[in-house]
Amino acid sequence: MENKQKFLSFNLGVKDTSVISLQHITEVLKISLTEVCSVPQMPNCVLGIYNWRGEMLWLVDLEEMLGYPPLLQDLDSVSKMMAIILESDGKYLGLLVRQLMDIEWLDTNQMKAQSTELFYPAMSPFLQGYFINSTEEIVFNLDAPAIIQASLWGLHN
Repeated sequence: MENKQKFLSFNLGVKDTSVISLQHITEVLKISLTEVCSVPQMPNCVLGIYNWRGEMLWLVDLEEMLGYPPLLQDLDSVSKMMAIILESDGKYLGLLVRQLMDIEWLDTNQMKAQSTELFYPAMSPFLQGYFINSTEEIVFNLDAPAIIQASLWGLHN
């Protein structure tokens, strides 16, 4: 029996692909870094606060958080960066990503359990598992509630 859900797919790093379930995504928007107010004494992956619909929204470099090189090192991708606004239990968090790809229907019954050999250790708390796509590549399925609840910003939210 199929159990299809909609996911937003996007690039992670230079060649990886990741998805997040649409049920946790409130909005996707283009962000200019000049509008982000940086906050001292935060982990490097936390870029700062952004005024979103009159709310203070924390923005996080998802790639750096998951163990990839920081997005801001790649000035090419900075101009195209998009923020995925996640929501879980009334809490919001903005994830900066390199590039959005598509909305895809994926069968959650085909999701495979994560294995530590395949992924950066920093990634494992935030993974629900992974899919293998039609071109035999791994597609990471990120766990939106786990990312929002992450201890990194638990103190500051």
